[in-house]
Amino acid sequence: MATYLVEDARKVTTHRLLEMKQQGKKIAMLTAYDYTTASIVDGAGVDCILVGDSASNVMAGNLTTLPITLDQMIYHARSVVRGVKRALVVCDMPFGTYQVNPTEGVRNAIRIMQETGADALKLEGGVEILDTVRTILEAGIPVMGHLGLTPQSINKFGTYAVRAKEEAEAQKLLSDAQALEEVGCFAVVTEKIPAALNAQVCQSLRIPIIGIGAGSSDGQVLVVDDMLGKNNGFSPKFLRRYADLHTIMTNAIGAYVADVKSGDFPNASEQY
Repeated sequence: MATYLVEDARKVTTHRLLEMKQQGKKIAMLTAYDYTTASIVDGAGVDCILVGDSASNVMAGNLTTLPITLDQMIYHARSVVRGVKRALVVCDMPFGTYQVNPTEGVRNAIRIMQETGADALKLEGGVEILDTVRTILEAGIPVMGHLGLTPQSINKFGTYAVRAKEEAEAQKLLSDAQALEEVGCFAVVTEKIPAALNAQVCQSLRIPIIGIGAGSSDGQVLVVDDMLGKNNGFSPKFLRRYADLHTIMTNAIGAYVADVKSGDFPNASEQY
């Protein structure tokens, strides 16, 4: 068995993630947006797969996550779920589907769960959306929080810079995280915040903290296309590239083009 494959093949649940934090075991999380990628990510031992609204950027080429619709997120999540056997699948609720009021939020949350088969949902924000989070949880739907740099609020922030560097924002983030835990969230993503603050959040909360650009955490999440090097124009400090698929794919496709144009493909053994 390859060293990266996990020995415990049981389906990962929200309770299992809590157990992992209690046992000091790190949680590996990646995004996926399609069946084929999800099956590879799951087979490689990732504990949690996020069907992120980053699909708006990665799959559709939008500048922000804001344009992606509920129908599009359902399509991506349904495709991912079909390819997963072990990992916990979390689907982002896209911008505009939960901010209006709790009733609309829970209606859209139920629709995502019914139509995709996802295991849980992720919502951005703290006390401002607490009533909606509570309502969704009361409907029996697990919720993962998301604090720090929340991309759906990019127009308010005006920048993708590190958040919560000032004391007031840092204290709000900590209180938001505690509020999300108290209302019943099973985990919280912390994005682009100072490592010292993130360490404080991890120590203060019983539930797992999944970091991205936030230093050491109970777990880590990256966008799969970024860590595989498919997107070579995005190089934030926190990103570690584990492959250079941009070069590999370009060379492979270029070789195919050359073979087609030279008449080398297909050869005698590649035809009926």
